[in-house]
Amino acid sequence: MLEVEVEGGVRLVMESGLSARDRVGVQDFLLLDNYTSEAAFIENLRRRYKENLIYVRHTPSALVYEVQQGSTRDPRIGILSRIVVMSPDHFPSPKDYALADNSYRAVRTERKDQCILISGESGAGKTEASKKVLQYYTTMCPTRNNTHSIREKLLQSTPVLEAFGNAKTLRNDNSSRFGKYMDVQFDYKGAPIGGHILNYLLEKSRVVHQNHGERNFHIFYQLLESGDSGLLRRLGLDKTNPQQYHYLVKGSCPRVSSISDKNSWKIVSKAFSVIGFSEEEVEELLKVVASVLHLGNTQFGEDEYGQTHLTTETPIKYMTELVPKRSRLMRRLLFCQLLGVEGSSLSEALTHKKIVAKGEEMIGPLSLEQALSARDALAKAIYGRTFTWLVQKINQSLAFQDEVYYTSKCSSVIGLLDIYGFEVFQNNSFEQFCINYCNEKLQQLFIELTLKSEQEEYEAEGIGWETVEYFNNKIICDLVEEKYKGIVAILDEECLRPGDASDITFLEKLEERLGGHPHFVTHKLANGKIRKAVGREEFRLLHYAGEVNYNVNGFLDKNNDLLYRNLKEVMCRSDNQIAKECFHRDELTDQRRPETAATQFKLSLARLMDILMSKQPSYIRCIKPNDGKQPGRFEEVLVRHQVKYLGLMENLRVRRAGFAYRRSFEAFLQRYKPLCPDTWPHFQGKLSDGVSTLVKHLNYKPEEYKLGRSKIFIRFPKTLFLTEDALELKKPTIAIILQKNWRGYRERAKYHRIKHAVIVIQSWWRGVKGRRRAKRRRQAADTIRKCVCMCLCVLIKGFILRHEPRCPDNEYFLDHVRFSFLMTIKRNLPKNVLDRSWPRPPPSLTEASVHLHRLCIRNLVNDYCRKIQPEWKNQLEQKVVASSIFRGQKDNYPQSVPRLFVGTRLENEEINLKVRQTLGSDNKVKYGVAVTKYDRHGFRARPRQLLLMGTGVILVQESKIKQRIDYSSLLGVSLSSFSDGFFVLHVPTADSKQKGDLVLQCDHVIEAVTKLAIMADKIHNVNISQDSITFAIARGKEGVIDFTYGAELRVVKTKNGHLAVTAPQSFSSV
Repeated sequence: MLEVEVEGGVRLVMESGLSARDRVGVQDFLLLDNYTSEAAFIENLRRRYKENLIYVRHTPSALVYEVQQGSTRDPRIGILSRIVVMSPDHFPSPKDYALADNSYRAVRTERKDQCILISGESGAGKTEASKKVLQYYTTMCPTRNNTHSIREKLLQSTPVLEAFGNAKTLRNDNSSRFGKYMDVQFDYKGAPIGGHILNYLLEKSRVVHQNHGERNFHIFYQLLESGDSGLLRRLGLDKTNPQQYHYLVKGSCPRVSSISDKNSWKIVSKAFSVIGFSEEEVEELLKVVASVLHLGNTQFGEDEYGQTHLTTETPIKYMTELVPKRSRLMRRLLFCQLLGVEGSSLSEALTHKKIVAKGEEMIGPLSLEQALSARDALAKAIYGRTFTWLVQKINQSLAFQDEVYYTSKCSSVIGLLDIYGFEVFQNNSFEQFCINYCNEKLQQLFIELTLKSEQEEYEAEGIGWETVEYFNNKIICDLVEEKYKGIVAILDEECLRPGDASDITFLEKLEERLGGHPHFVTHKLANGKIRKAVGREEFRLLHYAGEVNYNVNGFLDKNNDLLYRNLKEVMCRSDNQIAKECFHRDELTDQRRPETAATQFKLSLARLMDILMSKQPSYIRCIKPNDGKQPGRFEEVLVRHQVKYLGLMENLRVRRAGFAYRRSFEAFLQRYKPLCPDTWPHFQGKLSDGVSTLVKHLNYKPEEYKLGRSKIFIRFPKTLFLTEDALELKKPTIAIILQKNWRGYRERAKYHRIKHAVIVIQSWWRGVKGRRRAKRRRQAADTIRKCVCMCLCVLIKGFILRHEPRCPDNEYFLDHVRFSFLMTIKRNLPKNVLDRSWPRPPPSLTEASVHLHRLCIRNLVNDYCRKIQPEWKNQLEQKVVASSIFRGQKDNYPQSVPRLFVGTRLENEEINLKVRQTLGSDNKVKYGVAVTKYDRHGFRARPRQLLLMGTGVILVQESKIKQRIDYSSLLGVSLSSFSDGFFVLHVPTADSKQKGDLVLQCDHVIEAVTKLAIMADKIHNVNISQDSITFAIARGKEGVIDFTYGAELRVVKTKNGHLAVTAPQSFSSV
């Protein structure tokens, strides 16, 4: 087993990481060879994420990687699997709550307070991680008789805080809009006995405004979907559609498919009762929530004198006490009073402001814009203070009641911090400024504690420490929080100074005071390249996680967070118990200006840092793989950004600057002693001497390890891997000695038992089988005899009467003959169209056989036709036309049959360019062939090109078109029956455009005439003459071509003026 130490705390054991390290990447980043490479870090995350190995150790912190491609169930609690980089532990993998268990064991053994810091981007799983860690403590820890209710309260506090503090955003459907730190108290037995919650920076602006696609806090929608008509009627929320309320329509997202507000309301209602809220307190709380909705529906207008007044009285009546003086019982019966304040006073306070100067009070009217701002400020103040009251109420319920027991210092604490992650939006405002400032402080704490713990461990073991270079973000923290000089101080100064202070003057003062700071840039101070990326109303801070532009619009208003005095006075007179506790009358007499929001946050953050510094920290770093909530997608840019601002690379470098792995002498010797003959099987002597002997035998180099006082420190992961590999190779040798004797004895005994049992079973079973087989054979022989006799009699009688009409005596024989014939056909069907074989049918099936043969041939033909390709089909169609024209008519036709027709005999390049230009791109040549043209008078041979177009035939001489014949004017084509290549194109003699019939000779006469006949649709106008062809020379004149057989092809003009053609008996051209 492997013993490690977490932050100088408890020793724990862990071996599965070594045996499983080579499966996919490494599950402990300390064992990553290229630990300085961010690319290697990201690639290890990617590989494990793709294989759904979503937990990875990153000593001493934890990284949770939310998996969106499904969930796996933990056998103990049922937590959704996440990718986690966790501290070394004795669990098989980090997903088994190892980090939570480490902190718990440290509390039990060392009595030292612990804290777990959970951080990450919105939607990365911080809230879910905190819930599961809390669930682990409440489920796995021992119980006391009086702690069961505390467990339930700890668990049920989460849905209540989520309802009031969480909302749907663009990145997360259940985004925490506040920071939370929870202390869980344990007694000396390790049982949870109490808790305490601190909240930070609730996003109050969400109450009055939401971006498109976002929602207000969950509680508003849960209340409207509660289904309790009596409650809604008492609250004046008869309209349950969120679109009816001004504060719920800004985001245009009243409902979300992944959220069931009705079911959530049932969970919250149950949680209220478990935590200890009375029915009266719950209703008072819901009255405050409903009053915020009614306040949002309050609208204002201006009269003709410019005075602002309320235009909607209905919402005010639900928020105020309409009757000035009533008994408390009567007031409770009036559902219209939610806040329990006087209606006229509230209306007056919303449209006027009171100013106190030198003891005198002055009341002035508000403009329409100021009235709307006052309304929104009141809504934010009511909801923000109510949320603080809610946290305090939960703390009262979680507080441990046994004061004597608690003050005896027998309890310990584990803190759980669920804080916002570093945020960079397209438009970053005051909230993002505070959130990122918080992350800077946490990063500073993270680095300090990491270095501190490493230093302490090395000093305790007497090992030298090597300085590690890392980015110290103290300069950024000072830029924000430094007294008198920081951004917060300048912001407070601008808020407090008299005169016309504005966001722009605040920006100008920042430029004046911080102009030379290396981490501060504005549009005015930036150079040409950066200036384009920084707006005129923005300033840029160079955070440790990257550059962020902040828009100063709204900084002063959000920092002041002021509420007009007369509105405070009205709220201080409220009869609502919660409103009374939220608005104290002391505020009216306190003349001091309240602290600004930024100062309050800075002070609360300083207190949080003190709390965390007093505890031993562990970390859960939440990373989300993509922004689209899509399973299986790994966005490297997004993951790299999160790895950077979470400081994982710096922490890894710090840990690896010393030694990647450390083990106690006892654990190291116990595990690896089989590798050395001097230490196996037992080493007699000091542990340090045994370890020294072992590492010498393993040939460890001095730079690879150091021996401390109680531990061995191994610098390189490769050294440990080689040692582990050697152990894996040795294990079979060790095991074989033990295995062979035991297995031999066990197998021999087993063999004798089986052999005896087999002999007994075989003897009995063989007897049973033999008897059964003999019985079946006798029965089968009797049955066969009977069947054979019957069949023979029937067949013989049927054969004798086979020529008689069908009757009972011969029907079996005839059916047998029919079946036999059909089976013969099935086994001997023709394989192709040319196969004419067919079984001879019996006389009774002659007609059926003919029909079956015809159907079979037709089916084969259909199959053949379906398989023919379009090119081959076209070829066959042309061959069919050629056959209809020339078969039996032309001597050289048989030689042309096996030769395929080509698309054209002339390539496009063989046709003169001028001719192609004359024809144009629309008149495409369908077929071209070289021919010899014979003059009509002297029969002189001239080479020509015959082109078949879409509309006619063209005769071309080089670059000239000599003659054009339209298909419509073509009278016919004449050929001889000899094997010559002559053919004549007949044209009308009356056509003045035509000079007479064309006498042509072609080497591919059958192909050319076939294509011409098809294109001109003159298949039936092709004439084949036996001896001579008469053609028209000119109008009224005719010429004759005489054909005779000879030894070779000869063409001559005879004395009688005819053209004599002598052709051989066969001509092989197509």
